[in-house]
Amino acid sequence: MPFVLMVIHELVKFVGLLLIAQLLVFALSFGRHERNVVYLGIRFLVSPATRLVRLITPRVVVDKHIPLATFLIAFWAWVALIFIRREFAAPGAAG
Repeated sequence: MPFVLMVIHELVKFVGLLLIAQLLVFALSFGRHERNVVYLGIRFLVSPATRLVRLITPRVVVDKHIPLATFLIAFWAWVALIFIRREFAAPGAAG
């Protein structure tokens, strides 16, 4: 079980870092992000996570906000997995 949690934790962290990279490339491409190969590659890698978030969010959420929602969900899942992994590493340990 700890190995599975570690893999999930690292995948969530990877998605979060890819979303940060996507934001940075978006900011540095000055409006030409749709023609930027790096941006398109990152968007391809992040697309499964953003599609999953689009499925679980209500239709009221605008599509342009889905990457932000994906990042926030990934961040809080990452934080939760830190505590869950800590419990599995030292069950019953206080502190």
